[in-house]
Amino acid sequence: MKRINILTVCGSGTFSSTMVAQKLTEVLRDEGFDAHCEECNNGQIETKLSSGNFDCICYTSPCNGDYPIPCISAIGFLTGIGEEEIIEQVLEVARSL
Repeated sequence: MKRINILTVCGSGTFSSTMVAQKLTEVLRDEGFDAHCEECNNGQIETKLSSGNFDCICYTSPCNGDYPIPCISAIGFLTGIGEEEIIEQVLEVARSL
């Protein structure tokens, strides 16, 4: 199984980032990927990126910054609108590894 490392971000670093991490882990497993997700809040992004090897960021609260990896809005996981587009964007990153 190919591994993908995802940084999930929300305002508090707990609730919605954890929900996004769980959803992505399940979906990616079904697609043949081993997803390793780490949750954080917006203020922790720089520190997490400097200390980890992440392939993309999935966020539910705005990420203000210029990051060297793809940043994917995961708001659709909260609203139920656009979930397939989020999944496809993450799968595109995973397939490119």
